Amino acid sequence: MLDYLQRLHRECAGMTDGKVATYIPELAKADPNWFGICLVTATGAVYEVGDTGQPFTIQSISKPFVYGLALEDCGRSAVLQKVGVEPTGDAFNSISLEPGTGRPRNPMINAGAIATAGLIAGRADTRPKRLLEMFGAYAGRTLTFDETVYRSESETGHRNRAIGHMLRNFDILTSDPMPVAELYFKQCSISVTCRDMAVMAATLANQGVNPVTGKQAIRGEYVESVLSVMETCGMYDFAGEWLYKVGMPAKSGVSGGIIAVLPGQLGIGVFSPPLDARGNSVRGIRVCEELSRRFDLHLLNRPGVGRFTIRLKFTGADFNSSRVRNEEERRVLRENGRRIRVWQLQGNLTFSTAEVVARDVVESLADFDYALLDLKRVLGIHECACSMFHQLLLDLGAQGKSLLFAHADRVKVLQRFMRIKLGDRFEATFRSFDDTDRALEWCENKLLQPAPPSERRIGPETFALFAGLTVAELEVMGTLLKRRTFAAGATIIDVGAEAAEMFLLARGTVSVQVALASGARKRLATFSPGMAFGEMAVIDRAPRSATITADTEAECDVLRLDDFDRLDQTHPALKLKLWRNLCLDLCGKLRKANRELSVFD
Repeated sequence: MLDYLQRLHRECAGMTDGKVATYIPELAKADPNWFGICLVTATGAVYEVGDTGQPFTIQSISKPFVYGLALEDCGRSAVLQKVGVEPTGDAFNSISLEPGTGRPRNPMINAGAIATAGLIAGRADTRPKRLLEMFGAYAGRTLTFDETVYRSESETGHRNRAIGHMLRNFDILTSDPMPVAELYFKQCSISVTCRDMAVMAATLANQGVNPVTGKQAIRGEYVESVLSVMETCGMYDFAGEWLYKVGMPAKSGVSGGIIAVLPGQLGIGVFSPPLDARGNSVRGIRVCEELSRRFDLHLLNRPGVGRFTIRLKFTGADFNSSRVRNEEERRVLRENGRRIRVWQLQGNLTFSTAEVVARDVVESLADFDYALLDLKRVLGIHECACSMFHQLLLDLGAQGKSLLFAHADRVKVLQRFMRIKLGDRFEATFRSFDDTDRALEWCENKLLQPAPPSERRIGPETFALFAGLTVAELEVMGTLLKRRTFAAGATIIDVGAEAAEMFLLARGTVSVQVALASGARKRLATFSPGMAFGEMAVIDRAPRSATITADTEAECDVLRLDDFDRLDQTHPALKLKLWRNLCLDLCGKLRKANRELSVFD
């Protein structure tokens, strides 16, 4: 996300259109090159670039926040009696009153904002402090008035004073309008930064709770009213085009600031003093248009979003693949399996949900070498989420780490996006697996490099079933074993077949599979050299319950069950050792299953 904001900042910094506001003398001193962009998510993540710490006065961006305070102080009904909510299509300083009542059309034009300021509870000498405290709760820090700008506003604010007198004439203001006008000048002269604005916007996006500090700035029941007037009236005579192109509740100010809010997801703050003919920041408009288009932020184009995108997180030490390992491999995976991290995702992947995932991966960067995103439960993915994952893939690769995807076939958009963006590097860079199990196995194999010993042949002394046997006992077993070789893809054990022998894998790999109701096959386990399979028949002699096939060319030493049974008479001590090893193997599998169940609990 930050990379994109930096590129966008570079692209827009070269824009030379617009002029700095001069009707308030102090505003004319602003540097037209000042330019900051800040985006804050509803979960508190902050992305900022440029002059985001440069102080400037909030001006008309104060209006929706003061309107929210008036709603809290007086309630909707009382506020609506004094200020309407209808858009005017007029400029910010228009005198737009309802015929007969004198009620301002909405709280975003100056007349409505002055009427709103008159509704703030408290004495004239205490209201400014209340405003600062309220704005500080939104911004997450103590704010102050810019006294120089305030004096400049007050000295040149004759039109606003005239509006105040007119409101008094219609009893919209019920007392001397001059203190109210001065309060309005003060609220416009509060000093903020671009970062402050983004946090304030994100607070509205987060139902009135500051996502950075966790403190309530406005009661949640009034947030919808504030956002409603921002959506329809916040951009004055540009409101219709803004809604069409950007589609987020917003507010601009003549000092060059713009805020935009995507409810439930994020807040945007942009600061750049040069204004267009309507009094809106030229760069600010461009930035918001680009962000909305790039990340699908239009309020009216919302897919369903689940409450939690990250369903589950676990490591390769918590949960292993179905590849059955020898003791040395298991030891390595117990010690280093945490270098594999899995994020199981669900719901729709949009900007806000994908951002949570990408940020969580980045914050865990020091803890893994292999990151796996499991998309099995993802319902849909937007191109903006694909863009984030593409950038994450590149960033992790630059740091020598791998990003893998499981069940990416469920979201074809991601595969197409990656193929276009990666070009000739697609096959080598975009690692996608049909299921999480295969992806985990790939990661485990990497941790076990130089390579798991599947291609070299091992002798009987290495078999886990023969652990603890003496040389003489190994010789006895050697007389009973029969060597068989199976071509890759060959069926070694067929489901339903009679159980007459067990197999000890000497070379290659074999997999246990069961047929699902859908007709597809699911892998239950893959065995490496040194492992035994078909051993369950030793215990119950029941027909085979699964199919076992050779993944590669495989060599097996086969022990017939009849020969195993005769050991009771010929070598009972040897038979006891074999039973002990079989029980230990089953105990290990049960413990593994218990550990994995605890991960998914």
